[in-house]
Amino acid sequence: MNRLINFFECLVFFASLSFVACSEDSSSSADFDAFLSEINYVEGTVVDSRDGQTYKTVTIGSQTWMAQNLNYQTAYSYCYGDDTSNCAKYGRFYKWVAAVGKSESECGFGHICSLPSGNIQGVCFSGWHLPSLTEWETLFSVIGGYSKAGKVLKSTSGWAVGKDCMDAIGFSAFATGFRNGYGVYDFEGYDANFWCSTEYDKSGAYNMYLHVDYDGASLGSTGKEDGLSVRCLKD
Repeated sequence: MNRLINFFECLVFFASLSFVACSEDSSSSADFDAFLSEINYVEGTVVDSRDGQTYKTVTIGSQTWMAQNLNYQTAYSYCYGDDTSNCAKYGRFYKWVAAVGKSESECGFGHICSLPSGNIQGVCFSGWHLPSLTEWETLFSVIGGYSKAGKVLKSTSGWAVGKDCMDAIGFSAFATGFRNGYGVYDFEGYDANFWCSTEYDKSGAYNMYLHVDYDGASLGSTGKEDGLSVRCLKD
């Protein structure tokens, strides 16, 4: 029976398996490399009119994604290690309520959130929205599935020594780590975590997760109090 696993369960799960580092490239094949060469993607930029910041973007298939993590300051948003220079480097971490643009009393820990159907703009700027679980799945389907998505999406630098990846479509997912619900920052260089707009239950929401020693990507759930990165998706 399939079930969601939270962040810490993910760590146990990954530790129990044998993984191949991206840089070792043994999971690539001539067929997969040929498949990637056929993927059409277009790089661009977008300006957040709220604060004037410019972000790289990448269009792949029918989707246009931010190719950098959002760095717009709101309540319940944080810089890694509480160091403002890390916001410029990694973007901000957001609690789920901040990511979906709601208050703690509406959507925080212990509350079922009544979000409307359709796109959830949340913390994203006009014309863009927080991706749903289904929209992450759509991205994976275009780039070879879950088992190869991490290898394709991870940046070519910023991961643990010897573990950088191919960044085949310009998505440039850095190993930013995360902030847990107790305010502790950890796993810089080892994983990347991104919010979905889709709620799991009153204590958690879905997230997309990349690990340093795993060529794939995972969709699971984690606590709403955790601080994760945000990549906005064009409407």
